[in-house]
Amino acid sequence: MIVTEAQVAAFQRDGVVLLRGLFRDQVETLRRGVDANMAAPGPYASNNEKSGETGLFFDDYCNWTRIAEFEHAIHAAPVAEAAACLMGSDTVQMFHDHVLVKEPGTSMATPWHQDGPYYFVEGRQTVSFWCPLDSVRDATLRCVAGSHLWEKDVLPTRWVSEQAFFDKGDYMAVPDPEAENMRIVEFEMEPGDAVAFHFRTLHGARGNTSTARRRAFSLRLVGDDARYVERPGRTSPPFPGHDMRAGQRLREDWFPLLKRA
Repeated sequence: MIVTEAQVAAFQRDGVVLLRGLFRDQVETLRRGVDANMAAPGPYASNNEKSGETGLFFDDYCNWTRIAEFEHAIHAAPVAEAAACLMGSDTVQMFHDHVLVKEPGTSMATPWHQDGPYYFVEGRQTVSFWCPLDSVRDATLRCVAGSHLWEKDVLPTRWVSEQAFFDKGDYMAVPDPEAENMRIVEFEMEPGDAVAFHFRTLHGARGNTSTARRRAFSLRLVGDDARYVERPGRTSPPFPGHDMRAGQRLREDWFPLLKRA
């Protein structure tokens, strides 16, 4: 079995679970893809340059259709089967990919956030896989258990300026999980392992103060009940010109099915 019943139960309860070796056979392929991505960044790439911070924190997304290594890894790894099990979904649909690289000596942390409020998709059946391409100890992903079940979404903010994406409205302010004594789940990981977490799971990561790189490939997938939703402002990724309306499933020519019912 790709995913055990206990792992499914943990994902549904906590919004996060560790899957050892999910991308085990794709590590070298993904490393080559990251090299290609950094050599030729896409339109959404950022070095997250923030005053007072050291090192390089590169991130970029929505490149799987132009970087062959990413597309190959997505189809070669058993991600669709794992996602279907975790979400309890008959279908698995691609949303987007995301590369995050923290070079040695990078002080900037990935701020606490939920992915869902940045996106124009909403549903109970969502999952992200965060896969390190290097061994990680302190610079690993950190998730707040049970936060995917919170009544309100967390207000999305820009990582460098810390400005809100849109007016607060019905969103809650970004909490401080350590100060508020929330249960933070994190794992020491090897290349090819994956943390699976819900779009609404609050998560972040420390800076990389080690002497080794921390490259990570992340994959966002949605299931049967995912629908396009309007947000109060610009979404990230923006996907301009999509022509979808609230309540529709994501268009399959842009967001193909990786698993059909």
